[in-house]
Amino acid sequence: MSEEITSSHKKKNELWEWIKALGIALILAFLIRTFLFAPFIVEGESMEGTLHNSEKLVVNKAIYFLQDPKPGEIIVFHAEKERDYIKRVIAVEGDTVEVKNDQLLVNGKVVEEPYLAQFKEQAKQQGEPFFTHDFPPVQIPADHIFVMGDNRLNSHDSRAIGPVAVSTVVGRAEFTFWPVAGIRLTR
Repeated sequence: MSEEITSSHKKKNELWEWIKALGIALILAFLIRTFLFAPFIVEGESMEGTLHNSEKLVVNKAIYFLQDPKPGEIIVFHAEKERDYIKRVIAVEGDTVEVKNDQLLVNGKVVEEPYLAQFKEQAKQQGEPFFTHDFPPVQIPADHIFVMGDNRLNSHDSRAIGPVAVSTVVGRAEFTFWPVAGIRLTR
């Protein structure tokens, strides 16, 4: 009888250990998802060339607790109440941004955008005279950034919605993980 009690007690202890381990795992998963990293699904073609519709990627939510967004980074932000956008940071507070003759200018200096080169060429071959249409200078206010999609002919971005408040930024896109054949860093 003593062996049955010991065996029963061992089973209860083992069950309790499994419940604790599962509970800790769930809490850690919740904390990681809430504060550190989150999955994101690309919807639409505004980042085509760099990111593709339906790709899944990991967003680093913690990075902007340590630093502000920088030009060139691909970010996710709350654009609408029920929808997040993914775009590239072009300029930050205090900068002046404009496009003249298909050239991006930040503070009057041409910004090289090597990630657009092949797509600018394709657009010209398809009869599009400009890949990025001109817009007048925009001064970026404090605590805001200017964002644009890499598919400039098909992107709803700061050219339409204005500068984006840094407080709406969810995080920086780090890498794609789906489809498996497309795993890569997003920078």
